Amino acid sequence: MIVKGKESWLKNVISFVTEPLFEAERERKDHLESENSGGLDWEVAGVLVLVAIVLTLQEYLLRPAEYSEFLHWMQRSFSGMINAETWMSPENYSFGFLLYWACGQTLLYVVPPIIFIRFVCRKSLGDYGVKLKGVFSLWWMYILMLAVMLPIVIVVSRSEGFQATYPFFEPFPDEPLWPRFWIWEVAYFLQFVGLEFFFRGFLLHGIRRRFGAYAIFVMMVPYCMIHFGKPMPETFAAIFAGIILGFMSLKTRSIWMGAALHVTVALAMDTCALWRSGKFF
Repeated sequence: MIVKGKESWLKNVISFVTEPLFEAERERKDHLESENSGGLDWEVAGVLVLVAIVLTLQEYLLRPAEYSEFLHWMQRSFSGMINAETWMSPENYSFGFLLYWACGQTLLYVVPPIIFIRFVCRKSLGDYGVKLKGVFSLWWMYILMLAVMLPIVIVVSRSEGFQATYPFFEPFPDEPLWPRFWIWEVAYFLQFVGLEFFFRGFLLHGIRRRFGAYAIFVMMVPYCMIHFGKPMPETFAAIFAGIILGFMSLKTRSIWMGAALHVTVALAMDTCALWRSGKFF
């Protein structure tokens, strides 16, 4: 009876993992055998080109030099409302630049894909993971991943590399966390929601019909690369996180559980960094 129980449990695990992968492969096969599959798949090509364009714009438009130009443009356009020198001052520069970066990331992650989906492909955002149906079907996996990730974050937060990187916005020694730190955290969290939509929604589901289950691994490559410049363990972890979060999105056809996981882990990382530096407690 014990052996049969173990075999049944193993079959359930294998079925849980393979079912969404096989379903994606069946969709790919059906699409390739359909009458509309001949020639170039313009939608898939458009998704991949747009992903490259968005990531390139993020790399070149969200840098310190561009932030300075943006402030001076705002000062010229809204005279009397924006003072570039104030926002470029040492006490405001980090906060202002990080808000510029986070808001720019979010807009680029969200706006071009939505325009492409709604006005070029004429499809629903629900086809790209922006739906609530099925979002809680893997709640236990969310809890399990948190149970694995949080202890790792606590241990890694001891390292100098971690403490030198997080939090991105670090309050001054005598500065309270409210309002600037928590304003930054909200902008940071929205950036993660945009990121999940971009990678696990737009990219993954945009190429699923052509790549099937392998869409997870195609998506994982640029997702890993956006972590270049961060501590090496985090970049390696992004490979596995990209695959797991991609699987969750493929399984539920929704991005929201992955977004919740991303935001929770990010909050834990910033909290641990402040705790280690003695600024949180």
